[in-house]
Amino acid sequence: MNAVMSNPSASSESLLDVAGLSAWYGAAQVLYDVNLNVRRGEVVALMGRNGAGKSTTLKALMGMLARRRGDVQFMGREVSTLAPYQLARLGLGFVPEDRRVFTHLTVTENLEVGRQPDRRWPDGSEALNWTPAQLFEFFPNLGAMQNRPGGQMSGGEQQMLTVARTLMGNPFLILLDEPSEGVAPVIVEQMAHMILALKAKGASILLSEQNLHFAGLVSDRAYVLEKGLIRYEGSMAQLAANEAVRSAYLTM
Repeated sequence: MNAVMSNPSASSESLLDVAGLSAWYGAAQVLYDVNLNVRRGEVVALMGRNGAGKSTTLKALMGMLARRRGDVQFMGREVSTLAPYQLARLGLGFVPEDRRVFTHLTVTENLEVGRQPDRRWPDGSEALNWTPAQLFEFFPNLGAMQNRPGGQMSGGEQQMLTVARTLMGNPFLILLDEPSEGVAPVIVEQMAHMILALKAKGASILLSEQNLHFAGLVSDRAYVLEKGLIRYEGSMAQLAANEAVRSAYLTM
């Protein structure tokens, strides 16, 4: 699989604009004035070592932290004070790193939990809207185990189920937390193919990731976090060519 250096189908239309995002766990501040944006049809990687603040950024954007501050515009609307369920109803999807499948529900039942009405873009054009049948075609492994309880699936299969459940909400933008973390190499490759296929359909994704190779395969642009601060931003091609940045903030 070749790295994706740019996405010519990406629109200049901005879906997510974040300015001055700060966040705390209790009294401990973990994000400091983070600025980023994601355009329609674009995959953007939020990169950094463990503990850099990647997952915290996604949780703050999804309204999952009690203490956060900053301006978050989603599709032109200020959403920084909204709860997670309100953001989901607006079309912001979240795929958590810890998967959180319903272990006693079947694959099909897990998908139904995530179902939301079909969506349209503000100009009236149809957005990406998903049915279980379409998702089973998109994820053949899930299609072969529609009646299997979530608790009887492998970690990689649960990861795919969590993505599929999020897609049932027909999100305009997907927040994808550490998709390559803790799964077998064959699943990592499948996840990369999945993200590329979603992008080809026009999906927009902000993913947190520390695997530079994986991010380079699927992403158009990258932001690099270190200790809760954005230290670098640029195209994936620019990041791949910048040894100083990679050595300072990405290598172990």
